[in-house]
Amino acid sequence: MKNLYNKHVTSIFIIHIFNTFSYISTSPMLVPMALTFRLLFLSFLSLLISSSIAQTSFRPKALVLPVTKDVSAPSPQYVTQIKQRTPLVPVKLTLDLGGGYFWVNCEEGYVSSTSKPARCGSAQCSLFGLHGCSGEKICGRSPSNTVTGVSTSGDIHADVVSINSTDGNNPGRVVSVPNFLFICGSNVVQKGLASGVTGMAGLGRTKVSFPSQFASAFSFHRKFAICLSSSPMTNGVMFFGDGPYNLNMDVSKVLTFTPLITNPVSTAPSAFLGEPSVEYFIGVKSIRVSGKNVPLNATLLSIDGNGFGGTKISTVNPYTVMETTIYKAVSEAFVKAVGVPTVAPVAPFGTCFATKDIGFSRMGPGVPAIDLVLHNEEVVWNIIGANSMVQLNDVICLGFVDAGSGPSTDQVGFVVGGSHPMTSITIGAHQLENNLLQFDLATSRLGFRSLFLEHTNCANFNFTSST
Repeated sequence: MKNLYNKHVTSIFIIHIFNTFSYISTSPMLVPMALTFRLLFLSFLSLLISSSIAQTSFRPKALVLPVTKDVSAPSPQYVTQIKQRTPLVPVKLTLDLGGGYFWVNCEEGYVSSTSKPARCGSAQCSLFGLHGCSGEKICGRSPSNTVTGVSTSGDIHADVVSINSTDGNNPGRVVSVPNFLFICGSNVVQKGLASGVTGMAGLGRTKVSFPSQFASAFSFHRKFAICLSSSPMTNGVMFFGDGPYNLNMDVSKVLTFTPLITNPVSTAPSAFLGEPSVEYFIGVKSIRVSGKNVPLNATLLSIDGNGFGGTKISTVNPYTVMETTIYKAVSEAFVKAVGVPTVAPVAPFGTCFATKDIGFSRMGPGVPAIDLVLHNEEVVWNIIGANSMVQLNDVICLGFVDAGSGPSTDQVGFVVGGSHPMTSITIGAHQLENNLLQFDLATSRLGFRSLFLEHTNCANFNFTSST
């Protein structure tokens, strides 16, 4: 409304100047003044048009969203908020790093004058790959709650989404995407999400995930970065686009890189036969505890022809979940390296110690590092005490879970395959906290860095607007 008002006032001003100029130019005594006035008028008009074009052609190089650790559900979820619809309303969403789609509950309270269904046979529907088609000729996919594993069917729609741009240092002006695609979910699929959350923001490797749609809308690099805060009291951050990622320093300059791997078989709760996984897998070749290799069945670390095995990264599984033999080998090596007695475990964990027996430092609990050795011996994901341990009052536990122990979905999120997991190692969100992860979809590589090594953390992005 403000823009319309400004344009209306500007038009009246130009007409007034033009009428004044016409009077001057027809007055014989004022012809020299008319010439000068014409030059001034043309200069003013040129400046006005240039300003208008600059405002309407603003194209952000990156976008930013806050991310909050929400502990209102049985297990932690990482939540962000966008604005959607006409008129715009805030919409809280649980982040799903490996989710292929953005879905939101349309069953209750979804009101928008700009929401449009995607018609069967349209280019919009084709972006979803395989999909269904309803009797009303609206295409659909299955929205999945990857926290609980529940899936339903839903129509595909497009609506306005609004988000802050950024220069990597602060939030900038708000920008909008007029036809942002999403799937309509329901009360059934929403159940189990954190308080006030009405959908999920999929960040996975599809053409309609958040990163892909934003990159397509604004023609920036198909990259995004997440940085999860360890505290519900402070915001982490998510960037869409390239760096800088300023968290008291530009973390994009100190990343270590490893290839992202594609699993040829879907690992989602619901998918069409023949679809590949859209989750993010990395090539863990071995595991070390306190610098020593852990003996384990290395074939479990590779993905076989049926999609079993390998290592993926998740924000919906709060803790790292391991296939039983891998967990037992890591746990035994860890207990030996810690060198203090264990105590009765607290579910869902299987390896716990008395808190009084463990020292603490700036890097968290003083326990041996667990290293994931990646595509070569020099590229290592180092998991320090702050990420490997979970403190539960007078007990502190190794924050890894044995899939074979039968942990509940409430405790560890949905695990495809249950006690015999399809994926051998799922790196959970606790292990990601205060690490910046950059996903480059164009080159298929992951950049990562523990912020403890840089004396900063994920809560250090300045969300004070620069505009």
